[in-house]
Amino acid sequence: MSDAPHVLPPLSMLATRIAASLCARGQTVAVAESAAGGLVSAALLAVPGASAFFRGGAVVYSRRAGKALLGLRAADLAGMRGETEPFALLVATRMRENLHASWGLGESGAAGPSGSPYGDAPGRVCVAVVGDTTTSRTVETGEADRSRNMDLFARHLLCLFDEVLRSQETVSRPSP
Repeated sequence: MSDAPHVLPPLSMLATRIAASLCARGQTVAVAESAAGGLVSAALLAVPGASAFFRGGAVVYSRRAGKALLGLRAADLAGMRGETEPFALLVATRMRENLHASWGLGESGAAGPSGSPYGDAPGRVCVAVVGDTTTSRTVETGEADRSRNMDLFARHLLCLFDEVLRSQETVSRPSP
């Protein structure tokens, strides 16, 4: 679990950098958001030429939405609850598969001002990236402000994705 003391780049900067990386690779992304409320998808769609890399997104804010938008069944969720890394990985994987994207992104958290029904404090989010590399992270913002957390959650998810894409660029470059 990580805290959020460092400064995160703006959504537009992250989205532009990610778009350039995906376009250079000929790859695509699909997004499943919850507490970020569509901000990740909106940031990616704001990049000119988004149709080249953005396959689609969904705000999966309830079990009902998970069933309708992702086809999640009770068996898929057995022993699992929202606002966990396994859940974020599940929704990222399902979005990737359903939209035939190179990458799937998932997010689930408690934006505030109160905590979640599961007992998580406001400002807790789990973010996940599924693709050539699969990773997830839990972040505690320490904030109870809903709109601020929504923005931070979106930026944390895009930061994680950007880190994954940049690490692959480093690995694929030949040594001098």
